[in-house]
Amino acid sequence: MTKHSGVPRRPDHRPTPRERAEKGRAARKKVPRSSHGVFAPDADRRDPVEVIEEQSALRVPELVPIRYGRMTESPFRFYRGAAAIMAGDLATTPDTGIRAQLCGDAHLMNFRLLGSPERRLVFDINDFDETLPGPWEWDVKRLAASLVIAARENGWPAKERAVIVRAAVRSYRERMRTYAGMGNLAVWYDRADMEELRPVADQRLGARGRRRLTEAMTKARTRDSLQAYEKLTRQAGGERRFVPDPPLIVPIEDVLRGAPRDLLVRELHDLVNRYAKSLSTERRHLLREYHLVDIARKVVGVGSVGTRCWILLLLGKDDGDPLILQAKEADHSVLAAYTGESEYDNQGRRVVAGQRLMQAVGDVFLGWDRVRGADGRQRDFYVRQLRDWKGIVTPQIMVPRGMRVFGELCGATLARAHARSGDRIAIAGYLGSGDVFDRALAEFAESYADQNERDHRALETAVREGRVEAAPA
Repeated sequence: MTKHSGVPRRPDHRPTPRERAEKGRAARKKVPRSSHGVFAPDADRRDPVEVIEEQSALRVPELVPIRYGRMTESPFRFYRGAAAIMAGDLATTPDTGIRAQLCGDAHLMNFRLLGSPERRLVFDINDFDETLPGPWEWDVKRLAASLVIAARENGWPAKERAVIVRAAVRSYRERMRTYAGMGNLAVWYDRADMEELRPVADQRLGARGRRRLTEAMTKARTRDSLQAYEKLTRQAGGERRFVPDPPLIVPIEDVLRGAPRDLLVRELHDLVNRYAKSLSTERRHLLREYHLVDIARKVVGVGSVGTRCWILLLLGKDDGDPLILQAKEADHSVLAAYTGESEYDNQGRRVVAGQRLMQAVGDVFLGWDRVRGADGRQRDFYVRQLRDWKGIVTPQIMVPRGMRVFGELCGATLARAHARSGDRIAIAGYLGSGDVFDRALAEFAESYADQNERDHRALETAVREGRVEAAPA
């Protein structure tokens, strides 16, 4: 008998690439790819307004009307705030049984330009408030439906919308098949560097699209802490302070008074020191070079309106060396009721872990902590830079060709995020080389856009009847 040398083999069987691909192909028998094209709401589907009200009950009461005001603006704005509604709907759709780390809110406005630590401009997913492991197809369906809803808002016909969605899903499918053939490290190191993508995009876009891409990239590079510092702060009494813009930006002394304010100020000062423990050693050292000088409450996004969000002004070597952090409340993911709770007991850590897993590059100041509020209740937060080269192209100014190219980039980016966390070979095996899944999701997206319009009208009715209060958008 030949003696085995080297590292002893583990007794458990590690599936081969062939077995993983077969797992994906076998899932087609249980869940045909064409079955994803069907969406019909359950007879016992929850009232969509009730779902939103349930979320709002946990939020800052005086900010909730702003959320309703923003969501009633249009079906697309409603969709951005309706991740909880769609999570319940997705739970009734076919499930391949193959899981990945999900963004949980992968609509097209959550894909954007970001700055890497190496000061390169990249394209990636931005928002991870709802991240959890779950069926990979849920993220793809949320992206597909968002493209149709945005295209409807632009007045584009059904044929054009189908082309856009099929292109985005095809991009996801083809990129996933590419990742299936790559090694683990090659997948992990892959990123959408805009300087490398720019020549390809220029060939695909018209003159107006190329100009807007240039403008977006140029603007993104200016959106950093220094730009936010100049825009959001001013000298007051010899000290730098946030400029009030109520109700969107409110200095902490105008949010609370007396002892409750002092308690919260101390807690947020401690937050900066405590959350540093969630950073790597060198980043913790960098953070310690700054000191906190002012705090304000900020309203952010659409779906997040009403959650507690603080912006923190820190200064480094002098008044011209600012760092503005955002500490944002993290509640349970809207997916948790259907996929199971997070393995982390801190919801801020859940967000950070999901973001680090899915993003190709990350904010050097991304971390988490737990804060005791003035009401004595503990809440989880995640912390990141307020601005770090963020840029976005709004869908309202896109032409069909531009949205098609943008959707393809979103699809490829989502595939890379899922390939890092899920079984990319099984997903690729399920999707195959044909366009069955692409066509199915174009049908699903249209059906779900219809449902989203009905839900939007339900919220408008609730506002008219006085069931909920909406502030002017």
